[in-house]
Amino acid sequence: MSENGPVTCRLRGRLKRGPRLGDVAAVGDWVRFSCTAPSHGMIEEIEPRSHMISRMDPSPRGEYQQIIIANPDQVVFIFACTQPDPRPGMLDRFLVIAEKQGLPAIVVANKIDLVGIDQVKEAFEHYRSIGYPVEYTSVKSGIGIDSLRKRLTGKISLFAGPSGVGKTSLLNSIQPGLGLLVREISQATHKGRHTTLVRQMFPLDVGGYIADTPGLRALGLWDIEPEELDGYFPELRTLVDQCQFNNCTHLHEPGCAVKAAIASGKVHPSRYQSYTRMRSGEREYY
Repeated sequence: MSENGPVTCRLRGRLKRGPRLGDVAAVGDWVRFSCTAPSHGMIEEIEPRSHMISRMDPSPRGEYQQIIIANPDQVVFIFACTQPDPRPGMLDRFLVIAEKQGLPAIVVANKIDLVGIDQVKEAFEHYRSIGYPVEYTSVKSGIGIDSLRKRLTGKISLFAGPSGVGKTSLLNSIQPGLGLLVREISQATHKGRHTTLVRQMFPLDVGGYIADTPGLRALGLWDIEPEELDGYFPELRTLVDQCQFNNCTHLHEPGCAVKAAIASGKVHPSRYQSYTRMRSGEREYY
């Protein structure tokens, strides 16, 4: 995108030379380009990325880093309060990935009109207590739409969440027609190919962009070592230096401050369950 509108660009040949261990250019990259014709150009330089969300894609030549989005300002994880039921393990895995990249994360609990407030808070309020903004939304009643729109204004936001959580309706409420556009493009490019990533950003009328992709569901914790995992749980990392052993796994050791916090109710049990599953390398199936 230039000051005069969109420009279709190709990579300059020198940028593609040498071994390629990952995407050279990705959605969200800031680039310098030269115009070769009206609305056409060549990418001359790609600026260093401040953040990125990526996954490892096996290829015949070895693992390849596939960049889902570069330089996002924040990630927005959308889950339903019911229909489908919340998936705390999936949400916690997403949050670990955001923590690893140093990206602010927002939790959106949608369809709150279908359940009681006590049930909603039981499933999501503990995320607020550990520092994640939580937005409670309902397209039907209009609750939380304005608040969420304000959080998106002027930001590059990555949307992610399981199927059926009402993302299309939510996007349409934020900006009429946006959700339908995202879904149409996703269906056109994703049809019949479950590993395809729909990598595109959509401008918001209020300023900013939304990047939507189904690829985040396939992300693994490929670049996170087991012994560093507790550092990506905000409520656990403050307890690590209080454990009896420096190399405590928080699974079975005596004198573990994390297990003591679980017993006293200072750490939510579902969060600890997610930690133990990730620590043991247990895979999540969505």
